[in-house]
Amino acid sequence: MKIGVLALQGAFIEHEKMLKGLGAEVVQVRLPGQLEGLDGLIIPGGESTTIGKIAAEYGLIEPLRQFARTTPTWGTCAGMIFLAKDIGIDRQPILGVMDITVNRNAFGRQIDSFEVDLPVTGLDEPFHAVFIRAPLVTKVGQDVKVLAALDDGKIVAVEQGHLLATAFHPELTPDSRLHAYFLGKIKGV
Repeated sequence: MKIGVLALQGAFIEHEKMLKGLGAEVVQVRLPGQLEGLDGLIIPGGESTTIGKIAAEYGLIEPLRQFARTTPTWGTCAGMIFLAKDIGIDRQPILGVMDITVNRNAFGRQIDSFEVDLPVTGLDEPFHAVFIRAPLVTKVGQDVKVLAALDDGKIVAVEQGHLLATAFHPELTPDSRLHAYFLGKIKGV
């Protein structure tokens, strides 16, 4: 299995290590041609505005959009924002392929970051989720499945067909279950 990790900015190295630990071949994606032959793609956390600007500069927006429309793609934190159809502002480049509305930095500043043991559909035990200036899903389309919500009902993980998005950073934990879940989605496609 050959998985790309968008390597423009953010926690891409951590995703790469997690995937390699699960036996996947990993390609760092910085240019459109590097999407060819991939079975899936992870768009990591980082700074969504920066990721969007760099992707636009490298001519990646439309190739990424076309890729994500047909191939399993997972966005974590900033990657969730990048996949969303609506982020409340028009000036930031996004892919707009996932039928979700996202509130960027919904939990506040860096100092407001937190960790929580989170029940996630498809996992037998709660996942220790790390939230760093995290987004929040405020609205989901009818074919979007909610995989996890905080105790107060705030949605933090969703799935729509071959697309997956988490508001937290699974790559910053030693727990590889969500990466294994994503690889399982790819095998099932």
